[in-house]
Amino acid sequence: MKKFLLFICLPFLAFILKAQTSNQIPYIKDMQWGLDYQIHLTLFNDSSYTIKVDDMVHSSTVTSDSSLKGFVYYPVMLARDFVDKLKEVKNLDTASISSNVVPAKAITLWSALHNSLGGGWVHFVNCLLYSLETRYLSLTAPLMERPKTSWKPHPMTEKYKRSHKWKYYVPVDQKQAQKEYKLKVEENQLVDLRDVPADFIKLFLSTSEKDYEKMITAHEIKKQARIDLVKLLLGSGYLGEPQITYIKTMVQKAVLQYSYNQLPTVIVFDDLDAAVVMSLNESGYNLEKIVFRNSGQLTDGEKQGRQQKIERTIVAINKINQKVFEQRLKQHFMQ
Repeated sequence: MKKFLLFICLPFLAFILKAQTSNQIPYIKDMQWGLDYQIHLTLFNDSSYTIKVDDMVHSSTVTSDSSLKGFVYYPVMLARDFVDKLKEVKNLDTASISSNVVPAKAITLWSALHNSLGGGWVHFVNCLLYSLETRYLSLTAPLMERPKTSWKPHPMTEKYKRSHKWKYYVPVDQKQAQKEYKLKVEENQLVDLRDVPADFIKLFLSTSEKDYEKMITAHEIKKQARIDLVKLLLGSGYLGEPQITYIKTMVQKAVLQYSYNQLPTVIVFDDLDAAVVMSLNESGYNLEKIVFRNSGQLTDGEKQGRQQKIERTIVAINKINQKVFEQRLKQHFMQ
C-alpha cells in the first residue's frame, strides 16, 4: 500500500456510521456505479455529476494496524460538522492580518494552523490544498514577495545562498522549486513532503515553468493547487512571521467560506470493487457513502461484509495515523 500523510484520529465505529443514520438531509442524495465505468452522483441540491473511475483516488482495504507501515493521506472533502463547529468559534480571527503583533503560535506554519483548526498533518494539508484550490491563498500575494535589498548575511548562510534569488518566500518558479526539491532529497530533509501523495510529487517534477504557465491559462486549478502545495511545503522553512500569519488567515477564511456544494472526493477500494465517499474533520476520516460496482450481483450479506471491511479499514487508518502522529510529536519535542 502506498505511503501517505499522517492524521490524528481515532473515531468509534458508531461515529463512522453517523452520516448514514442521521435524520438530516444527506450530502449525497444518490450514488451509482454505472456500466460505463463511471460514478454518477446526485447531491442534496439535485445537482448531478459524473466522474470517471480512472480519475479517482485508488486504494486497498486494510483491516489491522500491522498492515499499515506508515500514515495514510486521502485528499477528501471537509466534513460539514467540522465547518459548522468552526463558524461557532467566536474568537477565530480572520478579519485582519495588519496587526504588528504576531503571536508566538505563528512561529511555524504547522503550529499556526493547528492552533486554530486542530487535527494532524492530514487535516493541515487538506486545508492548505483547499485554500489553494479556492484561490484564497496565493503564493504570489504581496505579503509573500521578498523585499529587494542588497543586504547579505555575514557569514553567508546556506538559507541565503539557496533562496536569495527567489522573488517570493517560497520557490514559485518551477526550475527553482525543483532544484530545492533535489537538494532536500540529497540532504534527507523531506520531512514535510515524504508522504505527500506520489501523484502530487510526480506532477510537480514533470511540469516545466512553461507547462505551469499553460496550466494557469487553461484554468487547471486542481493541478496548479497540487503543485503549489508542494512548493509551499518546500519553502515552509523560509517563511517569516508575516507570511505565516497571512497563510493562516487565508486558510481560515477559505475554510469558513467552505462550500457544501463542492464535488465530493470518491475513493475506489479496488480489491472490493467499492467506491467510497469520505469526509474529514479534526478528529478523523468519516464514511459518507458506499456503492459497489457489481451491486446487482451481490447479496445483502455480501454487501454488509464488504462494508464492514471498509469500516474496519477506516478505523485501522485512523489508529495508525494517531500512533505515528504521537511518535513524531515526541521526537519533535525531544530535539
